[in-house]
Amino acid sequence: MQDEKSVFDTSLTDLSKGEWVQKIAETAQNHGRFEVLGKSHFAAFMKEKPVLLVTFETVEGIRSHSPSAHPFGWELAKSDGWSTLSVICEGQTWFRDPAIYGFFDRLIDDGFFDEFEQVVFYGAGSCGYAASAFSVAAPGATVIAVQPQATLDPRVTEWDERFKKMRSMDFTSRYGYAPDMLDAAEKAYVLYDPYIEMDAAHAAMFTRSNVKKFRLPNMGYGLHGEMEKMEMLSPLIKAAANDNLTTLKFAQLYRARRDNRAYLYRLMQRLDADTRDPLTIMLCEHVTSRFRASRFSSKLAKLKPQSSQD
Repeated sequence: MQDEKSVFDTSLTDLSKGEWVQKIAETAQNHGRFEVLGKSHFAAFMKEKPVLLVTFETVEGIRSHSPSAHPFGWELAKSDGWSTLSVICEGQTWFRDPAIYGFFDRLIDDGFFDEFEQVVFYGAGSCGYAASAFSVAAPGATVIAVQPQATLDPRVTEWDERFKKMRSMDFTSRYGYAPDMLDAAEKAYVLYDPYIEMDAAHAAMFTRSNVKKFRLPNMGYGLHGEMEKMEMLSPLIKAAANDNLTTLKFAQLYRARRDNRAYLYRLMQRLDADTRDPLTIMLCEHVTSRFRASRFSSKLAKLKPQSSQD
């Protein structure tokens, strides 16, 4: 991009929501196209190299978690020059809107995805559902879905109590059941914390021959954010795009959890709940030798006297 620096190095954090959307629209129109999709969605396309990253994101997530209030795909566009299609919603919609269906129908009819050598879909949570569901529009694509739901159709997932208000939404029509939509993908990767029972149950529904699952125990509900903090998310997506996301590669990237305090704290809680005091002591000693961590210090102070008496 000719003005790459001005596009990607300009923070949008101080803008109002309306100003922010306007800036996203202007940037996309200058480098590709921008399209409003119904009342709650819009799409921003930035054309560059023949690798296309399609991300599904929420306005709230971008403005809350991105240091520059940029769509996630822009970071990869900045570092690797990928083209990006950011499909963004306001609120929790799961992208279940006829305007979205029509948008992807038009992309298919126009041969949009055929213009790229490779297409990668990414999303987390409800956006992971959408990345999986709409990937069928680009047969042969690579999909990375973090904590995705398979469906919220109560006839299928009435056991998931988290999204009761969304059960009236239509998950049975076009682009509906996300696992089935992955059948056209070349490869798909589903990432989840197995200790979050509902996420694990949804992940089980994605079992397919072309789907590989990666477990991230003790990482909690905010996997996307924690993976970004550990600086493993972008390398993981690049590895998937290069057909190099092996179990070994994932394990190498996931070693970053050793410095992730949220992970370490959840691990301590799990060990403590299981009354595995020797391991809890070892963990606390390890953490306090590297960081100032009052919760670990307090736990160590409580356990060490008891351990010495034993």
